[in-house]
Amino acid sequence: MSATMRAVVFRGEGKWALESVAVPRVRADDDVLLKVDRGSICGTDLHILSVPPGHPAMPGSILGHEYVATVVDAGNRVTQLKPGDRVVVNPNVTCGMCRYCQMGLSNVCENMTTLGIFRDGGLAEFNVAPAKALHKISRDVPPDRATLAEPLSCVLHAFEKCALVPGESVVILGAGPIGLLFLMLFKAAGAGKILVMEPLPFRQQFARELGADAVFDPRTQSVADGVKAATDIGADIAVDAAGTLLPEAVQLVRRGGRVILFGMNLHGAREVNQYTITRHEISIHGSFIQRTAFPKVVRLLESGVLPLEKLVTHRLHLADVGLAWDAMRSGEAIKAVVEP
Repeated sequence: MSATMRAVVFRGEGKWALESVAVPRVRADDDVLLKVDRGSICGTDLHILSVPPGHPAMPGSILGHEYVATVVDAGNRVTQLKPGDRVVVNPNVTCGMCRYCQMGLSNVCENMTTLGIFRDGGLAEFNVAPAKALHKISRDVPPDRATLAEPLSCVLHAFEKCALVPGESVVILGAGPIGLLFLMLFKAAGAGKILVMEPLPFRQQFARELGADAVFDPRTQSVADGVKAATDIGADIAVDAAGTLLPEAVQLVRRGGRVILFGMNLHGAREVNQYTITRHEISIHGSFIQRTAFPKVVRLLESGVLPLEKLVTHRLHLADVGLAWDAMRSGEAIKAVVEP
């Protein structure tokens, strides 16, 4: 193994660089050295690189929190993994000891850190991760599909809050990668009508191809009228996959409906009429990353139930990662995967 490797390093507000850095080593008893098989670009990466930043990150850290890898070496206390095992990575490393971890709410841990954001991540040839962050997955799962384990785990966590009854109608606000993952899950779970609001033609087409019953362009038509025509009384469930669309979600659900807030935008500020929420008994659920979804996601990925590979529109090498940023910013990509 070479002493150095290539890695995509965050260099402060709006800056990144492809650099030659030292290959990491196992230092702690629970460390696992990984050879990265494939990584993918997330909207959070774009927020980190925005000016001003839409998400904090540690300058000097290696980016990339969505990746699949192969075990190379491990510390003395690691017994569940061996060299050659393929793993998907839960990048959010929690302390297990704070008040929220002890309440079973590890996704809001007070001392959480994240691989690829605050600690070195997977946009590199090698990575070191704690054993508790790793979930073994069959080598039969195609790497493009396995790379999407982390975003799918977050979406599954939110999906479970929907408490979908088969046949219920759903409106998804935003058909980026997250919105399309929601669409796949709702389709597989037996939702009745699946409606999508999306302004970009490229993403509209993806939503149609993945089974949306109707796709509305908010720039040219009344989404409220379209949803009402399709459902008579409004959608049973509305999902904000963008992070700024709570007012629209409240408008589009029926009385007694449920709103799931998934998307996050640090700089988004909207007004919503609380009277409508109260008068119509609308339930609103926020959903942040995940707690227990990874084992379920491994089974989903191994089953092949969801056609996740269809979301991968760009495949690049590490040296071309800048092209991935550009394609996602312009709305010309759904998911871009990177092979170190």
